[in-house]
Amino acid sequence: MCAASYFKVDQRASTGARRLLMATYEYLCSRCGSFDVKLAIGTAPTVHGCPVCAAPARRVYSSPGLTLSSPTVSALREREEQSREAPALVSEVPPGRRVPPRPHPALSRLPRP
Repeated sequence: MCAASYFKVDQRASTGARRLLMATYEYLCSRCGSFDVKLAIGTAPTVHGCPVCAAPARRVYSSPGLTLSSPTVSALREREEQSREAPALVSEVPPGRRVPPRPHPALSRLPRP
């Protein structure tokens, strides 16, 4: 997981307690490899104990988890990023079949000469 995957811990709203925002932090153990820990935002230490071997593991800073977005949203973001660097230029109106406008339906009820 990534360092900025957020979720909310559900607490009872009737008690007046505020919601606690949690983040998933990634750590790397030299023996066991990487693992994730969910902690309150801003409370992650630089070293955390490995859940398998209890050896100290250092925190790994990674990109935020944006994989929860739909494929459509991901495609739109990618298209928007590409248009920043190389926008598509249009030199003429694209050819297409022109649909003639339909007459207003009230005109058919008018008397004809």
